[in-house]
Amino acid sequence: MNFPENLMYTKDHEWVRIEGDNAYIGITDFAQGELGDIVFIEIETEGEELSIEEIFGTVEAVKTVSDLFMPISGKVLEVNPALNTNPEGVNKDPYGQGWMIKVAIKDAGELDNLLNVAAYKTLIGH
Repeated sequence: MNFPENLMYTKDHEWVRIEGDNAYIGITDFAQGELGDIVFIEIETEGEELSIEEIFGTVEAVKTVSDLFMPISGKVLEVNPALNTNPEGVNKDPYGQGWMIKVAIKDAGELDNLLNVAAYKTLIGH
């Protein structure tokens, strides 16, 4: 399993990559492995201002449907357009091509609540 050191993580298995005043968000390698083959991703929050822990979309796998939670507050600037035709990109490359949303960070202080890679590995017993 892959756990990039440059990312921050949540207890809900989302990852956050900071680029300037924006954050890219997706689900972790662990999460996609638990979900199995992803067949559909529904994110209809582009342009919306969402608070931490609000649902920004859902991911549908062969076995289940799971909500996606905002790890930080912010405005959803962009949804990864590739996921419409290639949702399995989340299975193949969850930290790269499988990113889900780009968010304008509202409160950088919220980043302090995220987990570093060591804390995330402990959370999932790795």
